[in-house]
Amino acid sequence: MALDLKQVPNTPGIYKFFSKNKIIYIGKAKNLRKRVSSYFGKSFKDRKTYQIKTLTDNIETFSTNTEAEALLLEQSLIKENLPRFNILLRDDKTYPYIHFSMDHKYPSISIKRSKHAVSNNFFGPFISAQAVKATIKDLQKIYQIRNCSDTTFNNRSRPCIEHQMQRCSAPCVNLISEASYQADIASSQHYLSSSGKQTKSLMITKMHKLADQQEFERAQEIKKRIKSLDLLQQEQSINSSLTSVDFFTCVSKLDRTGICILSIRDGKIRGTKTYYLKGNQLHDTDSLFQSLIFSYYQNSFSLPKKIILNIKPPNLPLIKKAVKLKFEKKISISASINSNIRKLAKLSKLNANQVIDNRINKADKYSFAIKDLLLNIGLKRKNLTIEGFDISHHGGQDAVASAVRFSSHGPEKKDYRLFNIPKEFSGNDIASMRHVLERRINKKNINPLPDIILIDGGKLQLEVALSAFSVLAKKSPMILSIVKGSKRVRSTETILSRDGIIEMSKDSPGFLLLQQIRDESHRFAITSNRKKKNKSIKKSSLDNIKGLGPKKKKDLMNYFKSIRSIKSASIDDLCKVSGISIKLAKEINIFYRS
Repeated sequence: MALDLKQVPNTPGIYKFFSKNKIIYIGKAKNLRKRVSSYFGKSFKDRKTYQIKTLTDNIETFSTNTEAEALLLEQSLIKENLPRFNILLRDDKTYPYIHFSMDHKYPSISIKRSKHAVSNNFFGPFISAQAVKATIKDLQKIYQIRNCSDTTFNNRSRPCIEHQMQRCSAPCVNLISEASYQADIASSQHYLSSSGKQTKSLMITKMHKLADQQEFERAQEIKKRIKSLDLLQQEQSINSSLTSVDFFTCVSKLDRTGICILSIRDGKIRGTKTYYLKGNQLHDTDSLFQSLIFSYYQNSFSLPKKIILNIKPPNLPLIKKAVKLKFEKKISISASINSNIRKLAKLSKLNANQVIDNRINKADKYSFAIKDLLLNIGLKRKNLTIEGFDISHHGGQDAVASAVRFSSHGPEKKDYRLFNIPKEFSGNDIASMRHVLERRINKKNINPLPDIILIDGGKLQLEVALSAFSVLAKKSPMILSIVKGSKRVRSTETILSRDGIIEMSKDSPGFLLLQQIRDESHRFAITSNRKKKNKSIKKSSLDNIKGLGPKKKKDLMNYFKSIRSIKSASIDDLCKVSGISIKLAKEINIFYRS
């Protein structure tokens, strides 16, 4: 479309892109003209920008005094209009609050849902209903507040089970005065709006005051409550130094984005919130964190003292300004994760990854990994098959080779194969690999070769594989080898091809897929080697020696590694094996010498 940029001002503000009179995208800018014109350049930026550029037939702008004001207006308009190309965080219709029925002589405590708190009797919003229920339970343990309905309260003639469990002071049958009960309500509300340390300090002061007034029974009751508070904090505290922190963790994999918000209050996890978004939204962390923060917090009461982000957005100062402008409250927002909070940060990241894992199926996972691998190795295929080979033996004995097969659907276990290695090659990994690959190539008419052959090993193994295929196969698959890293650290492993090292990100889906194939071929080979070894132990010349049971045979093989070593062992050496007596050692020695 033809756009007259002269009509767009050089001021901070918001812009709206329309398609057929419908808003498809809302954005904010420090300089509207520069930002809007960036969408209509000739170069291709990304798929989303290209679609916006193609569909837009009209633009509206609105100027603001500052970029922070533009950000707040942008978030408000996104919530109202839900444009197609903006990050849309689907919130619950209502939020859980703790409610006190203050219109009653003896108020009750309960969970209520609302879009926004409608009075001072509402405390929240909380992240989840479970968090509200846990908090109500805590308050009942400390302050013994009723949670029954008014109908139940009015029809009680004796205390209920809540009183027997010391979670209610039974005002329904006048076991507590109205003044004392109202004081407990005030204390519980203070508990919700302050830290546990402040609450405990007030309770200690009150206990001493009552003791000075010689009201020892009431002082003893306060002492019990302090003990209950201490027990709660010991049971639930995960990090007592974290009084009020929210973790915002965003991760991306398989072209999806997972988000976890973890809230800590008084050293306790008060709840979590997760989101799942299609596409890699980490390309624009500014927009992502702005949307998260301004959709998550409803009022200044719900703000923590500190917000920690797992990624530092480029325009973090703008978020801080906008938060202060909206809530009239300055809070710490950073991406700094120290040793004190590392464990919680890992927990938040684990849940963010789990959001993606729970929503994608196995086929999607492998299909995406193969697309990434094709991009890195330069192959053009719609479907890709990979076979991984590995050799396993035990001290040169019982050698086997494995071949595992993977496709875009994942492991194809029906196509797994095992190869017994002849004795003359056993213990020689290079010769064993050549032997196995030659046998595999000879079966290519029955079982077609894959697109990629993956060898576990370094340059020698790669050269052997390349040599075998150059001699015996007219059309060779791509041959790759995966080289173990320094001190076997997975993050330092490399992928070799005929042309040298293939540069791949160590956390890319394609690289992780090759590691998985190597690990699976190793698992399959070593499992088969152990079975073969155990079978050889079960059937051997040792079976003909009287007094040798399965356990002693196994112990002998584990100690000497081979029948040949047992034959040449002295009586003293044989006696070193657990369970082998002098008499049995002589029997073994005589048997093999004869």
